[in-house]
Amino acid sequence: MDTIWQQFEKSSALLLEKLAGWIDGIVTMLPNILLAAMVMGLSLLAARYVKRYLAKFISKFSGNVAVNRLLANIGTAAFVMVMLFVVLGILKLDTALTSLLAGAGVAGLAIGLALQEPIVNLFSGIMMSVRQYIKINDLVETNGYMGTIEKISLRSTVVRTFQGQEVILPNKMVYNNPLTNYTSSGQRRVDLACGISYGEDLEKVEQVAIRAIKQNVNHDEGRPVELFFMEFGSSSINFVLRFWLDQIRQPDFVRGRSDAIKALKRAFDQNGIVIPFPIRTLDFGIKGGEKLREALPRELYSASNGGG
Repeated sequence: MDTIWQQFEKSSALLLEKLAGWIDGIVTMLPNILLAAMVMGLSLLAARYVKRYLAKFISKFSGNVAVNRLLANIGTAAFVMVMLFVVLGILKLDTALTSLLAGAGVAGLAIGLALQEPIVNLFSGIMMSVRQYIKINDLVETNGYMGTIEKISLRSTVVRTFQGQEVILPNKMVYNNPLTNYTSSGQRRVDLACGISYGEDLEKVEQVAIRAIKQNVNHDEGRPVELFFMEFGSSSINFVLRFWLDQIRQPDFVRGRSDAIKALKRAFDQNGIVIPFPIRTLDFGIKGGEKLREALPRELYSASNGGG
């Protein structure tokens, strides 16, 4: 019994000694604890102002509210993490700080590998928003689709086609592939190809065509209407007629092209200018250029002409 009691007294003494050491450590670290608590409290208070300032600053470069909020939250979280490391340093918890950093690195690597595709789409959306490649209601053509931008989220971009369907494209596809923005310049050009017969006066054709567009088609009068002869075709001399629109909407573009075709056809008819049908020349001999009478036997040629 005495032995057990002695062992209990010995253990109690060790426990009290350990507690006394802890108390001494706490008392010694009390200034550090108070300083750490003060720094942490001020950091949490300052985080509100940091978030507000970041949101205001980011909004100068991006019009996407969701992306602005996300970047502001990420910046605020980074600020709080830095201050947390400062607090741990004040408390002299260097070992805990090192372990925390190592754990955060491993966890970040694992999360990054698992969420690689969403993360790529997320950062693609952020880059598009910050650089302002596209905005809501812009008319664009990308990845084989043409329409207006309906929505830009953190993961995808929604394009509404002219047929009314919504196409959801991952931001990575929009950011990494060629994209044509018809809205950014505020104007579009109509290129109208046509051909006239070889017997026409080309100077007259040019004057009549340009006058027809200027007088009958709603176009940008600050830009010239141009006509360029392009090639000698099989049955026509081909040209392209170019004029600019000050409206970029697809209905305006289609209407302008349609009005130009009608005006050009009407002007050519009024001035006797022929838009020829495709013509094919048939050769009946091996060498070519032989007449039908020479290529057919006499009996067959006489039969085809009614015996004449």
